[in-house]
Amino acid sequence: MDTARIEDVVQDFVNLKRRGVNLIGLCPFHNEKTPSFTVSPSKNLFKCFGCGVGGNVVRFVMEHEHYSYPEALRYLAKRYNIEIEEVELTPEMRAEQQLEESLFIVNDFAARFFQEQLLKTDLGKSVGLGYFKERGFLEKTIERFGLGYLPPERDLFTRTALSKGYKKEFLQKLGLTTAKDLDFFRGRVIFPIHNLSGKVIAFAGRILQKDARAPKYVNSPESEIYHKSKILYGVWFAKRAIRQVDECILVEGYTDVISLHQAGIENVVASSGTSLTVEQIRLVKRLTPNIKILYDGDPAGVKAALRGLDLVLEQDMNVKVVLLPQGEDPDSYLRKVGVETFRRYLEEEASDFILFKARLLLDEVEGDPVKRAALVKDIVASIARVPDPLKRAAYLRECSVLMEMDERALVLALNREVSRLLKERRRNREREERLSQAEAPTAPAE
Repeated sequence: MDTARIEDVVQDFVNLKRRGVNLIGLCPFHNEKTPSFTVSPSKNLFKCFGCGVGGNVVRFVMEHEHYSYPEALRYLAKRYNIEIEEVELTPEMRAEQQLEESLFIVNDFAARFFQEQLLKTDLGKSVGLGYFKERGFLEKTIERFGLGYLPPERDLFTRTALSKGYKKEFLQKLGLTTAKDLDFFRGRVIFPIHNLSGKVIAFAGRILQKDARAPKYVNSPESEIYHKSKILYGVWFAKRAIRQVDECILVEGYTDVISLHQAGIENVVASSGTSLTVEQIRLVKRLTPNIKILYDGDPAGVKAALRGLDLVLEQDMNVKVVLLPQGEDPDSYLRKVGVETFRRYLEEEASDFILFKARLLLDEVEGDPVKRAALVKDIVASIARVPDPLKRAAYLRECSVLMEMDERALVLALNREVSRLLKERRRNREREERLSQAEAPTAPAE
């Protein structure tokens, strides 16, 4: 497809930097810390010199999205507004195609159904739309994020889907229909979850009535197209802004993402209440090495969350933390102070993660040498995760001043921790190699 420029398509998924006549970035097909993924605009080709994957723009889409050749062509045609003639498929014919495509089709129908219930029914307008407008969401924002509603009726969605030819096994596999043939998300407002290419892969539903027996939020189960640990809410809407600003803002909730996007702060994604995973961090790193994490103003909750951030340091990310005022979350604080004050607060209050962690914990150990020693070990353990030795040295100097400790003592402690980590990683690699060898099929005897 000559119209599709490889650099345009690849940059939807990978942050590219100019190097001579080519562009380089971190390969999306294997884990790497030094960029070896090269795009040649003049040849309209890509090549990773680390894992060897390469080819034209169609090949890239096929590899990245796990598409067939026709599916990749359809994706590119849609991106460039090129009309292609295709035979209209019935729901039954679609269901006979490969499983992933069938699941995407069902989710797409569900997303449209939920939004129609929200915007075009009396109950949806009064209950669901009323909730979103109370949150301050404009109708164009609601439509952009595909927000929806499902009435509390037992099986309205399931009956409708079955009547249109969608298979029950797919409805249940996606968690839209329960084992008892009931609507899983009934009585909730709906937040569709999109993958990096904009397809709906799952849903989250928030209950509107107070019910001590029901969870506030429920999510789609894991499926062939949805792996919660590998996706961040809002990444489809945020990826272009993340690359442009060269920073990703991480919040906790769905409404935080939507509120900030509506205010023009679009480089925002959410972890959806879960601890960050390595896969999620790598997803961000493909777009930018800079991440800013917003925490509600609850020191106890922040300390618990900080324990998981060493994973971010291991991926050689530049991590900053912003602690919001007590009792505020991003959505509430934005509405209280307005967008300009909010932006200024994010800039002025952002602290480097390690220094933030040291200051936060120092307040607890004043006058207690035992706790202070434990704090030093904790901070050194975080610094040891940083791959760049120059960054580690800079952190040590600042922490030695902050904690009023001899820098040489910290260097010794750091060297011991780095050595321990290297040994641990080597043992893990050796164990994984033994397991993979044990699981490898043996050739049959002749």
